[in-house]
Amino acid sequence: MKAITKILATVATVFLLAAGAQAQDKVVYHIDNSDAQATKGLRNVRNHLDVAPDTRIIVVTHAEGIDFLMEGAKDKNNPNIDYASLVSALKARGVRFEVCEITLRNRNISKDKFILDAEFVPSGVVRIGQLQAREKYAYIKP
Repeated sequence: MKAITKILATVATVFLLAAGAQAQDKVVYHIDNSDAQATKGLRNVRNHLDVAPDTRIIVVTHAEGIDFLMEGAKDKNNPNIDYASLVSALKARGVRFEVCEITLRNRNISKDKFILDAEFVPSGVVRIGQLQAREKYAYIKP
């Protein structure tokens, strides 16, 4: 009986260590004002991945936060910053960029106005809540 208990304890330890080794940080970045948050937020995401490249990151946008994901969007304070190229580089590193469809309806904006890297969700705030509560994403608002 002692041998079986020892084996089960060893197996349990191996599974716990394997689970810990496979644990992946998950973070949702919340952007609701492109002018104030987009450049800083994209820089934060890049720096985050530079230090912790295995982090799973989703950027959820709503309200005025969707603007940096629109075709031709540039930083108003620095027109040399083209958001599409920054987003594309982060998308290549596994980052998802999500746009709130309620905002689209409220602002009367069609999906074809957005860069190809943008994805759409029914509600930005519901999505953030689900990511935090159900999927255990950490929350960051740049």
